[in-house]
Amino acid sequence: MTSPARCRSLSCALLFAALALATLLCAGRASAQDISGALDQFTQGNYGATEAALGELAVSGSPAAAGIVQALADGKLVFSNALPRKVFIETDKGLLDPLTMQPVPDPGPVKPVRVNNRIRRAIEAASGTLSLTSPDAATRLSAAGAVLRTRDEAALPALEKALAKETDRHVKSAMTLARSAIVIGMDGVPPEERIKAIEVVGAEGNQDALAVLRGLPDNALPEVKEAAAKEIAGIQHSLAMWDVVQNVWYGLSLGSVLLLAAIGLAITFGVMGVINMAHGEMVMLGAYTTFVVQQAIRTYDPGLFDASLIIAIPLAFLFTGLIGVIIERTVIRFLYGRPLETLLATWGISLILQQAIRTIFGPTNREVGAPSWMSGSFDIGQLSITYGRLWIIIFAMLVFAALLAVLRLTRIGLEMRAVTQNRRMAASMGIRTNWVDAMTFGLGSGIAGMAGVALSQIDNVSPNLGQGYIIDSFLVVVFGGVGNLWGTLVGAMSLGVANKLLEPYAGAVLGKIALLVIIILFIQKRPRGLFALKGRSIEA
Repeated sequence: MTSPARCRSLSCALLFAALALATLLCAGRASAQDISGALDQFTQGNYGATEAALGELAVSGSPAAAGIVQALADGKLVFSNALPRKVFIETDKGLLDPLTMQPVPDPGPVKPVRVNNRIRRAIEAASGTLSLTSPDAATRLSAAGAVLRTRDEAALPALEKALAKETDRHVKSAMTLARSAIVIGMDGVPPEERIKAIEVVGAEGNQDALAVLRGLPDNALPEVKEAAAKEIAGIQHSLAMWDVVQNVWYGLSLGSVLLLAAIGLAITFGVMGVINMAHGEMVMLGAYTTFVVQQAIRTYDPGLFDASLIIAIPLAFLFTGLIGVIIERTVIRFLYGRPLETLLATWGISLILQQAIRTIFGPTNREVGAPSWMSGSFDIGQLSITYGRLWIIIFAMLVFAALLAVLRLTRIGLEMRAVTQNRRMAASMGIRTNWVDAMTFGLGSGIAGMAGVALSQIDNVSPNLGQGYIIDSFLVVVFGGVGNLWGTLVGAMSLGVANKLLEPYAGAVLGKIALLVIIILFIQKRPRGLFALKGRSIEA
């Protein structure tokens, strides 16, 4: 038999459970009622009501709000023509109730909720506000950035609430910046708070901060305007310095490309004295080798795509090196000591190679994809560094170091240097100069092929790819010193940086002309370049 005390305990437990269930149901109804007014505004068919509805959804706290805003962004939010008008989310499976996401009976004809640029900005602001409480730090960081761009005052309460709970240092900094940007543009803010917000934004020191400070209301107090003007001047000075650093980085990137294109020409021109106008086509053949390798990988083993460039590098070296040896053995060796005929012959070879590529692959550009490890970028202050350019610079330095090691530490390198300094004496010492010439031409062509692998990531792969680099390559070789690898390195980096520093002031074309004039004047003073080779036969 059950005691009266036990019965009372069971009754209390049941009562508490009923109260809790009722509370949850009421909360659910309250949540639905909280955004029902916003949903009704979507049915009015005017932009003002839609913008107001988005503002209400952003601060409603309803779990359905994010889905409704996303549906509007995707053009999937519709409302019925029949009265009473209701809002639905359109999917492939039919119409869904926006609160329950359950299918609904066919309401008849429906119309999409219209959007324009003003509504798109409101959608971005609402999405940012709703994402501020996401469990993912990256999502919260993106949301803070969206609030910063829109500077929507309606997002301030949600932003301050999220800021009070935020623990991630980077996200908290972004939220503080977004809050300060909103405070700067609000009316009725005390001057002290607005000046503090100006200092927070000014410390960011980027273009976004500059745009925020320039949006200061016209009715701001003089001391507030003075603080903003001071921060604007500081940001402009900082950005000007970062622009110089960015241009230097672009110059080093261009210099690494010139180094890759010219380093093979440096040893060919230095050892053999041959003006090889087909050198650019060796670069082009290396790029097309990369294209063929990637097509084969896509066809037979797509999982190897990230390794496609690593596979293409030795293949491009071997293929273009073999082509170089064939050209030297069949054409160049009969024209030594006849520079004009050599120039014309190699120019003719370049045209033949271009037409052969057009016949095989067509005249249009070919797509060469970037592996995942070369995609994306990262920032250092206001300096943006892409992984693709960074890897090309590293690759250029590795090729330079490897070639330097070959010339210094191997027998063929020793023989190449001997032939460069005094061909007749090297021949009298038993060095097979004809064989050295063939190997040198093959080595230079192979390095040009590897340069083509790198250039395929930053330039159009077409039959004309090499033509854009042949003249610059000769400039690098002559400026740095014929046959001197260190001179080629310094010449390539110097010309690359100088070119990019001149472009903002003179433009790309006038900057190039100014650089050519400077090089001509320099060669008048030092005909052998920066690092001239030494030796009695050279001095003679």
